[in-house]
Amino acid sequence: MSQPRLWNDPDAFAAHVRQLQARAPGVPRAVFLVTPVGFHLAAESARDNAYMQMAAGTDGERALAQHLALAQALARAGVPVTSFAGHPQTPDAVFPNNVFATALGRLIVGAMRHAVRQREAERADIRAWFRDLLGYSEIDLSGRGFVAELTGSLVIDRSRGIGYCGLSERCDRAGAAAMAQAFGLRDVLLFDLAPGEYHTNVVMSALDGRGLLICPDGFADRRVANAIAAIHGRASVLIAGEEKAGYVGNCIALGADGLWMSTRATRSLKPAGRAAIESLGLRIHAVELDELEKAGGSLRCMIGEIY
Repeated sequence: MSQPRLWNDPDAFAAHVRQLQARAPGVPRAVFLVTPVGFHLAAESARDNAYMQMAAGTDGERALAQHLALAQALARAGVPVTSFAGHPQTPDAVFPNNVFATALGRLIVGAMRHAVRQREAERADIRAWFRDLLGYSEIDLSGRGFVAELTGSLVIDRSRGIGYCGLSERCDRAGAAAMAQAFGLRDVLLFDLAPGEYHTNVVMSALDGRGLLICPDGFADRRVANAIAAIHGRASVLIAGEEKAGYVGNCIALGADGLWMSTRATRSLKPAGRAAIESLGLRIHAVELDELEKAGGSLRCMIGEIY
């Protein structure tokens, strides 16, 4: 793999990226989920995740039912799905994309900030499934002295081989550099998220190489968001802070033309945003996930991608 280039200047990055051509599929060939067994809210994670509803009670059976409905909806749409069993000792495991991710032929294991999530990274079954069944090599970023929460912190435009990495408590500069190398990316823009934001995939989403969905309120410097949006011009879907709070930004493109988000997100999405998404040839799929969203993430966070 060639050495990735890390950028700090958003305008220079934008000018460079506008010259790049799409080179690969922008969506995964399959996905994996981790079921919410013993679902509850992890107080440790709430220290830097303002989206968690710590005062709300949780209903484990309802969480399981909603998670099953997500898997069934994906399968009906033709997206291959594999589900792994969760465990009460790892309540955040329902969001596996932060801990396990893939590039072509490679499983990448994240470097998690909190101990409750570090336990997820130790799972032998998921590692073995990729290694022994799919024949993937493994790149383990855990225990190296940095924080790198994979596709929570790093939003990847797979079609162009580039990334957008928001720095926060969940990802530092050393972690960003390690992820860029592990994913085999050509170029990665580094920037600070706004105070109170913990993951980049809550404030933006790459849309299968067709465009980008982005909330400028989620950036410490709105000029960074403006430069990113300028890369795609009219194919940029800008959302407001209240839409972000409803998890509109935590969406994911899957399949030939699907954009998946929660029912709460579709209720928060304004008509202009919906029209902009549909103008890109994307069809919105919605799944009710309000019980699981109490844990501070939504549909995109629940999707582990298999490339």
